[in-house]
Amino acid sequence: MRTFGVLSMSAVVALTAGAASPLLAQEPEPATRQLAIEQAQAEKTRTLHPYEVSTAERVMGKVSSILSGTTKKWHPFFDSAYAGGGFTFGAGYAHYLSPYSFVDMRASITAAGYKRAEAEFVAPRLFHRRGSLSLVGGWREATQVAFYGLGIDTTKDRRLNYSFQQPYASGLLTVRPTRRLLLLRGGLELTQWKEQPGEGTFPSVDTVFTRGTLPGLGQTVNYVHSQATAGFDWRTSPGYSRRGGFYGVTFHDYHDRDEASGFQQVDYEAIQHFPILREAWVISLHGLAATTSTDGEQRIPFFMLPSLGSGSTLRGYSSWRFRDRNSLLLQAEWRIMVNRFFDTAVFYDAGTVADRTADLNLDDLKSDYGIGARFHGPFNTPLRVELAKGNEGLRFVFTTSPVF
Repeated sequence: MRTFGVLSMSAVVALTAGAASPLLAQEPEPATRQLAIEQAQAEKTRTLHPYEVSTAERVMGKVSSILSGTTKKWHPFFDSAYAGGGFTFGAGYAHYLSPYSFVDMRASITAAGYKRAEAEFVAPRLFHRRGSLSLVGGWREATQVAFYGLGIDTTKDRRLNYSFQQPYASGLLTVRPTRRLLLLRGGLELTQWKEQPGEGTFPSVDTVFTRGTLPGLGQTVNYVHSQATAGFDWRTSPGYSRRGGFYGVTFHDYHDRDEASGFQQVDYEAIQHFPILREAWVISLHGLAATTSTDGEQRIPFFMLPSLGSGSTLRGYSSWRFRDRNSLLLQAEWRIMVNRFFDTAVFYDAGTVADRTADLNLDDLKSDYGIGARFHGPFNTPLRVELAKGNEGLRFVFTTSPVF
């Protein structure tokens, strides 16, 4: 019996050891797995290298820098003296006074003979990067600016031309007390508008209107223009953004020292970008209403009235197509990001002008639609090309600024 008991216990021990042996054999498996992971990481480490910028990316980055004027010293300058002057040729020279502050001297001329020459001092990082200052002085001339009359019911066949010369000096200070949200801006400008007969193939304004029927005709007006803006802005940048928004009000006071042509203007603006699919798509909306008022017997010169029609407002209509004392603009875009430097867009614009603020409504809107392409950097849009269709035909837009 004792032998049986010993054998039985031996059998139990042997069976237990046999049953446990597979488990003991599996114990090194976590260590083996860890070793495999370490070997894979070591192999990956040997093949790691810094991100190499492709040739296409280097070229696009250089083009973006040149077109936006952010390179030092010589750079192209494509801003026209006034909308509607045609293709612009120009150049500028930037001299940096510090790592960020600089003086930029530039000039341009258009196919229609519009001329512009100015110098600007820019200090973009004031108040611990919460403010920026711009001081500008210059002169410009536009020789064949379009005028179709006042109101939304004018016809494109009755175009007239006028010209003007304008010296100006201005300062604009922008402050962001909360850096990413609240925006405050104030500015002062001294300027003179000298209205003259128009050139080009269309009749001059003075052949149809007189000073009694069209305020500002043939006049030289001197303005002290002050402005103030308060708003909320959380876009990446006004020059290019795929998220965020801007909601603000800007008050303008055009004080005429002769007290004949002074007026006030208030602009109400809203911009909102809605990113979709991790910003691969963006729905962008824009609304802008401009209202004017006068004191006493003062009258607003026709060339200072709010207008619609250009490459950034009603894109399917010629520049300065509609004018009146008040205007309303609504825009919507579906933007598609193709790569880091290139977006496409489908857009729709609608707007109207009216003599009275109460007449700004959605019943009599002029509209257009179209497609476009934008070459951009992280914070700017140096080139925008679009094709727009309104009820007056197709319009081709080629500009070096964002639409909104």
